[in-house]
Amino acid sequence: MTRVSLFNSPLLLGFDHFERVLDRVSKASQEGYPPYNIEQVGEDRLRITLAVAGFRAEDLAITVEDNQLVIRGRQADEEAGRVYLHRGIAARQFQRSFVLAEGIEVTGADLDNGLLNIELMRPQPAAVVQTIAIRKGRSGSRPVPPITDGSPLPGDPTEEE
Repeated sequence: MTRVSLFNSPLLLGFDHFERVLDRVSKASQEGYPPYNIEQVGEDRLRITLAVAGFRAEDLAITVEDNQLVIRGRQADEEAGRVYLHRGIAARQFQRSFVLAEGIEVTGADLDNGLLNIELMRPQPAAVVQTIAIRKGRSGSRPVPPITDGSPLPGDPTEEE
């Protein structure tokens, strides 16, 4: 299914970060195991779903390292005593990484019926109203040149006087 960009409107300035996150996440890894989906589940929320059939919650680890979400899976070695006539279910360890945009937070994860759901959120910045003071200029004042070498300005009293 093709992703439709909803962020092209000029009224949605500043929301292009979601589009960049989706592009980076989709290109982050070319390996196909485990397969995953990325959904936008709200205006400021995403969900990554990984198919991790056969893994228990104790076999999985989720960490965030330098704006990178890393999911690792390693099954405990419980194969002793089992004899397989055919083994088609993957039981290998994996590591899947996703690059997170600045400000994206991992809010939780749950494992349900072999699907690991990881919830992500971009907090909305608080509206800040800032009042800027206006300095009153003196009429006839001359502009002050910047001090570059530490020497006193022309007309300034010096310590020797």
